[in-house]
Amino acid sequence: MTRKTILNDHHRALGARMVDFGGWDMPIHYGSQIEEHHQVRRDAGMFDVSHMNIVDVDGPGSRAFLRRLLANSIDKLKQPGRALYSCMLNPRGGVIDDLIVYFLGGDAYRLVANAATRDKDMAWIGDQITDFDVRVRQRPELSIIAVQGPNARERVLGLLGDAAVQASELGRFAAAELPGTPFGEVFIARTGYTGEDGFEVVASESGAVALWDALLHAGVKPVGLGARDTLRLEAGMNLYGQDMDEDTSPYEAALGWTVSLDEGRDFIGREVVEAHHRDGAPRRMIGLLMEDKGVLRRGQAVRTAGGDGEILSGTFSPTLGKAIAFARVPAGDLSGGVSVDIRGRDVPVRVVKFPFVRDGKPA
Repeated sequence: MTRKTILNDHHRALGARMVDFGGWDMPIHYGSQIEEHHQVRRDAGMFDVSHMNIVDVDGPGSRAFLRRLLANSIDKLKQPGRALYSCMLNPRGGVIDDLIVYFLGGDAYRLVANAATRDKDMAWIGDQITDFDVRVRQRPELSIIAVQGPNARERVLGLLGDAAVQASELGRFAAAELPGTPFGEVFIARTGYTGEDGFEVVASESGAVALWDALLHAGVKPVGLGARDTLRLEAGMNLYGQDMDEDTSPYEAALGWTVSLDEGRDFIGREVVEAHHRDGAPRRMIGLLMEDKGVLRRGQAVRTAGGDGEILSGTFSPTLGKAIAFARVPAGDLSGGVSVDIRGRDVPVRVVKFPFVRDGKPA
């Protein structure tokens, strides 16, 4: 059965086009995906991301458990409120899922993982906790609203009352629990999936409804999953299931920077990713930009001197006015040029570093 967030009726009342996304009835756009994209790049937009999987982990063995579970090192989180991006790997070094983990203090942590992988993630986590004194709790009663854009923080802070001072002091990739806001107790993080500054706010369902309405009244426009996808690709951010999966190591997904090979930590998949770090992975992910008219799409063949690869995520970039893509190709020299097979015609493309867009402008 298709799941719905507490804001589902709000989306429909606003005229959203709804689609099935990982088993959830979610808004793809509210009229114009391109206008919503520009709204986030130029001002502020808000997303209902309550379908994301919130998992709280605590207990005396929580740190040891997360040191084993995650490819990035939980030991980096020394102060409550700090956050870390990481992948969970299988023994082959493939990515089971990517997530953000927040240190709540003491033995307590919060994971926010993808919606479509919810059941798989929970089964995997359950299989790994047998040797650890740890408690794992999903938090389906909580909702998440992401507010992103150059004016996003200002709009949210203006609604938080006395709690705004503490929220205003958060650095990038940091979070805090705020009691006594007009929306009840909230967990607010200076994180996001668009390449813009902003907050992701976790609240009770009633608090999320009140926050959504307050943001609408403050002039923050709703944005659907369509613009969220073009924004994240411009920002050089991976999408699980397209840019990485259980047969892809972080080093084949341009996520080697998230792997921490700290001495003495035996995390799942370490042997494989350590070999990729040392010897190089057989494939790599690259950014492509096409000067010709047209759109780069998932599954198109990518021609290189070292062999063929394929487009993973591709779109027309509203900010750049050109087609951009992630592609996975065989490791090797690309100096001979790269092209994409578009309806039987090899179209030359340029290999570029990503992010494609930074702070709302071409990177």
